Amino acid sequence: MLSRRGFVVGSAAGLAALGCRARLDDSDVRAVDAVVPAMRTRDGAGVSLRRALGSRALPLLDPFLMLDEIHSDREEDWIAGFPRHPHRGFETVSYLISGGFEHRDSSGNHGLIADGGVQWMTAGRGIIHSEMPRQAAGLDLWGLQLWVNLPAARKMSRPRYQDLGAEVVPEIAVGAARARLVAGLVDGHRGPVEGIVTDPTMLDATLPAGQELRLALPATHTAFVYALAGEVEVGRARTRVPAGSIAALGRGRAFTATSASGGRFLLLAAAAIGEPVARRGPFVMNTEAELDQAVADYRSGRLVGG
Repeated sequence: MLSRRGFVVGSAAGLAALGCRARLDDSDVRAVDAVVPAMRTRDGAGVSLRRALGSRALPLLDPFLMLDEIHSDREEDWIAGFPRHPHRGFETVSYLISGGFEHRDSSGNHGLIADGGVQWMTAGRGIIHSEMPRQAAGLDLWGLQLWVNLPAARKMSRPRYQDLGAEVVPEIAVGAARARLVAGLVDGHRGPVEGIVTDPTMLDATLPAGQELRLALPATHTAFVYALAGEVEVGRARTRVPAGSIAALGRGRAFTATSASGGRFLLLAAAAIGEPVARRGPFVMNTEAELDQAVADYRSGRLVGG
C-alpha cells in the first residue's frame, strides 16, 4: 500500500505447551519501553497518513521496519494512491479495515485487498507493483501497512504473495476481548499467514471498557502495540497508549492490556534478525553496496528478472 516504503492465551494448557509456568506473575509481564505518537506525513503520490514506525522518532523495532496508517473519509487524502514502485529485500503487509486497495505487479498478479482482508507480500529479490485505493467518495478508507525485514539469506528469494480475504481471518474470543488473528497462534487458533521466517503474530483486538487481555509471549520476540481507537493501558504499570500511538514493549513472557473506556489495538511480535539494516526508499538490504546494486538493477530492468 505505501511506496516508501505464537501468542497463546494464558490458559494452563497453552502455557504448558510453551514450557512456561501454569500461572504468570507480574514479573513476567512486559513493560512499555516507550510510547511514541505517530507522525503525520505524505507518501506515494500524495497520500495523507500517520507513520508510527520508520520515522526519526522510532526508526525500527527489529524485524519491524515501518508501520503506516491511512484513516480518512476525505477522498483527497488518499485518492492519488501509490503508483508503480519497486521493492527488494523485505516484506510488506497490507491490512484493510474498511475500503480497499487494488494491486497490480510486474509478474501479472492483480487483486483487491478489502474490508478486513490482508496481503502479506514477500518482495524478496524484487517486484514492481502499484496499490490504488478503491472506496466510494465520502466513506472511510482505513488501512495499515507494515514492513517486515528479511534476513540476508532470504533477501534475494523468489517473490511471494499471500492474498487473504476477510473470511479466512479467524475472529476469536481472547478472554473478554474480540480479536482478528492475522498471523500466529492464540489458544489453538492459527492465523492464515504462514511460512514467514520471523515467525510473526499479528492480532487486531477490541477490548471492552473495564476488561483485561492477558497473553503469553515468546520471551525473545520483539513486540509492540499500536492503538487504533480509544485508549489502552499496557503492562503492570498500565502505561497509557492513546489512539495513533505506538508502544514499544520490553522483554518478558506475557502481555497485558486493560482499557477504562474501551479500545482497539494491533499487537505485533516476531523474532528479531540481528543483522545490519541498510535502507534507501523502497529497498532494504544489509549494506550500502547492496542498495547501490538494487538501484542499478531497477534502472536497468534487472530487478525482477531471473
